Amino acid sequence: MLTATVATQKSKRKKRRNPETAPRAVPSQRREQSSTRQSAPAEPAPSPQRRPRNPVGTYGERPEGPFGGLPISEIAIFAGAVGLIVGIIQHGGPALIAGIVVCTLGVLEITGREHFSGYRSHTILLAAAPAVAAEVAFVAIFGEPSPRLLLLAVIVPIYAVLFWLLRIAFMRARQARLARPPAP
Repeated sequence: MLTATVATQKSKRKKRRNPETAPRAVPSQRREQSSTRQSAPAEPAPSPQRRPRNPVGTYGERPEGPFGGLPISEIAIFAGAVGLIVGIIQHGGPALIAGIVVCTLGVLEITGREHFSGYRSHTILLAAAPAVAAEVAFVAIFGEPSPRLLLLAVIVPIYAVLFWLLRIAFMRARQARLARPPAP
């Protein structure tokens, strides 16, 4: 019973004001900002310099293709994608295989050029391509192993070694690119 009376007494407390006095003026940042907006034209806030999320991101200009100004690799990727779609519509066959091969070659050419010039790292993709090729060759030569996990015994070491070597190659190429920036 004692707790109920304490609670009601606390809730009944109100701040008493003299009704004859006007409320006092309190400076407000919002009022100050709105008054400055009306008197002066708004100036755009300077945008802060954005740093790249990844310090090993792109640096400099994209390396030039081996075919000069002709986008051969991009055309190969497009032709491979068309062959891939045709092969999927026909439920397999030579168009599907040719589409996969041509598209893969175009992608590997672009990623290899960017990777080995130090422009952008494509270590994961470049290490995965030979590992997948080794898996396909292993299955073609020896047939599908009974527990499919045995394929990992072939793929994982190849992938790990290639990842390590490709990462070292990229870091060397990046250092060379940073030491000798590309000409404008």
